[in-house]
Amino acid sequence: MAPSLTHVSGTVTSNVECRFTESGIAVCRFRLTEVPSQWDATTRQWRDQAPISYLCTAWRDLARNATESLTTGVTVLVKGRITEIKDNSIHLSVDDLGLSLRQRIAYTEASLPGPAAAAPVTPPPTPQPAPPSAPRPAAKGPGHPPAWWEERRSSGWSSSTSATDDPPLHVGR
Repeated sequence: MAPSLTHVSGTVTSNVECRFTESGIAVCRFRLTEVPSQWDATTRQWRDQAPISYLCTAWRDLARNATESLTTGVTVLVKGRITEIKDNSIHLSVDDLGLSLRQRIAYTEASLPGPAAAAPVTPPPTPQPAPPSAPRPAAKGPGHPPAWWEERRSSGWSSSTSATDDPPLHVGR
């Protein structure tokens, strides 16, 4: 008979213990508690049911990653096979494991936040109209705009130019 495959969402309730077999294979164990809820139509509310305890075992890379990632109180999603039921606990051999994002944010090594992530998110300030500035003196030399550029910029670019005033600007080739 093949073991039963199940998916569980629960809270880690013990520290993750990692050990190694004699051949060097990592194996970790941790306890998980799931509190299923059921809709009560008479009171029109969700009611928590009796908690279900799991004793989870993970192997190899999953064991190493779980040991580094999990702490008590973290909600996880587990896919695994029920291996036995003993002492009011369901023993689960874990095939896959992930953090639940219902109550927290998770970061991967590739998406670690920068220092700005700690800053509170606020809407940007509404832009205020800039006060009129005094015209800049025309600077000559490389890297500075010509005098006609400064004159038109200071007048608000309101004067229209005809094709005979200046040669057309070409972009690209």
